[in-house]
Amino acid sequence: MTDPGTRQRLAAILVADVAGYSRLMAADERQTVAALDAARSVFTAAVGAHQGRIIDMAGDSVLAVFDTATGAVTAALAVQDGLAAAAQPLPEHRRMRFRIGVHLGDVIEKADGTVYGDGVNIAARLESLAEPGGVMVSDAVRTAVRGKVAAAFVDRGEKRVKNIPEPVHAFAVRGGEGRPSAAHRLPRRLIAAGVAAVVLAVLGASVAWYAPWRARTDAAAPGGGALPLPSKPSIAVLPFENMSGEAEQAYFADGITEDLITDLSKVSGLFVIARNSTFVYKGKARDVREVARTLGVRYVLEGSVRRSGNDIRVNAQLIDASTGGHVWADRYDGDMKNIFGLQDKVSRTVVTALAVELTKDDRERVARRGTDNPQAYDAFLKGWEQYLKQNPEAFRGAITHFKQATALDPAYGRAYAALAATYWDASTRYWDVLLGFNRQHEAQYLAEQYLAKAMRDPTPLAHQVASAMNLQAQQHEEALAEAKRAIAADPNDANGYIALAAVLSFTGHPDEALVEVERAMRLNPHYPPSYLYQLALARFGLKRLDEAAASLERAIALNPDDHWSQRLLLATYGQLGRRDQGGKLLETMKTREARGRIAAWDPITIKAIAYWYPYTRREDAERFSEGLRRSGVSE
Repeated sequence: MTDPGTRQRLAAILVADVAGYSRLMAADERQTVAALDAARSVFTAAVGAHQGRIIDMAGDSVLAVFDTATGAVTAALAVQDGLAAAAQPLPEHRRMRFRIGVHLGDVIEKADGTVYGDGVNIAARLESLAEPGGVMVSDAVRTAVRGKVAAAFVDRGEKRVKNIPEPVHAFAVRGGEGRPSAAHRLPRRLIAAGVAAVVLAVLGASVAWYAPWRARTDAAAPGGGALPLPSKPSIAVLPFENMSGEAEQAYFADGITEDLITDLSKVSGLFVIARNSTFVYKGKARDVREVARTLGVRYVLEGSVRRSGNDIRVNAQLIDASTGGHVWADRYDGDMKNIFGLQDKVSRTVVTALAVELTKDDRERVARRGTDNPQAYDAFLKGWEQYLKQNPEAFRGAITHFKQATALDPAYGRAYAALAATYWDASTRYWDVLLGFNRQHEAQYLAEQYLAKAMRDPTPLAHQVASAMNLQAQQHEEALAEAKRAIAADPNDANGYIALAAVLSFTGHPDEALVEVERAMRLNPHYPPSYLYQLALARFGLKRLDEAAASLERAIALNPDDHWSQRLLLATYGQLGRRDQGGKLLETMKTREARGRIAAWDPITIKAIAYWYPYTRREDAERFSEGLRRSGVSE
């Protein structure tokens, strides 16, 4: 039955979003927020001047509706003209650019003026396809405005987009040559006020960026302010409390939490915060509303796990952090034999409560458990707890538990992937000797063997390890394909985007790599230092060397044993001409304690270091090697 307070009608929908918003916030949060507020005034002026209506300006996004497609496209071009003019005084990396998508289609309009439906969804998908500073429209819009707008339409072909059954024919809009700026067709009083505000805000941002006396971070600093809410339902799963009365059962509660995160991550219609960012709250008193504000989500799932022998009780509650109210709370009882059924009930209830429709791919991803053997699953959880500690001693324990899991279920692909990851991580850090191996590359050989078994039933982790191995072997096309498979298998796994960023950086696409790192950091706001390395790798490729050095220095401060960041920082210092800093870092690396036999396997020479930096383009490889040389590294 139709709600009498709603109506269905044809409308032109404009959706906009800031490109690289997390990067801008990382550089200077206060000035970015000021610039965003100023940009909103430009949108308000342009939309109002062309008979449109702003529906929402949540976070860094804009949703507006128009009676005509001509009004929507003209307003979009006016906004882009105005923002581009205002950003001219700024350096390239500090300019705030919006992507804009426009579609003409049916919407459902509520009595309060809000709109939803496929028309809005398609406009949002077109926005994601647009270039920063560009406008992308559907074929319906192009047809409706032909001859009415002085602009060219560049055919981008049919695009498959999420949750829309039919492909969308997309066209990029280019302002026609010789046409008056769309911004100038607005009432001067309105557009002047908006652009002036943008100029003041962005100029303030540029002063803050270059001010040498101000400290700044290289990536989003959790707790520094609220992150913008995504356009889709967003959730963080906090560590479930161990109510078993036995500290040694903590791994089980953690495992349940992580698997709920994994299950929800596989749903393309959700935005799910990564484990690394939610587990910082483990064992701490927490204000759910503050956690949600810091992580940039609307919903928070929390609960507890009680295990007594084979009996299990899971309590869970879903909280809407915007109000602090409970969406639902329930208790689930069972035993180890139906542990997977318990997890399915919780994840299904969350998806239903958030009114997210599961696609066929979503259902298939969530249904894949990897094993039906509860004992094998329990052994895997014990191993994963050790693996996450990321040290050689814990790796030995992890290997024991993972092998036990594969013995209990010889087809357990997730356990084989974990073994491959453990041995691969050990080999890249030269921990072979610390794990008891007498020959170099033995850990790498075992990683390859276990990965082959994992790929019989691959998990996102298996694809990530495969991508890293192929990249190191300079099989770049396959490395790229594996990274994309990892993302397809789990659209919310931040590490999948990090894997993709690594491939893009080494294959000459640092600008695209930077986008993927920013996406990973948004999914994982409390990201590990390794993300800073990938951020710096992209910046090094873009020749933004001061920023690259700052990221690497921060990564090393967080993890003094960061093998990768130290070597990239040597090359960065060399290219910056900071020979003194490069020399000091080189001496520190050479005199590190407890290098022992590792030094023979991991010499600090250009040839040895370059092995781990598989650039495809000769000029990139030479620039890296020259940077090392200038810092005093021998051939």
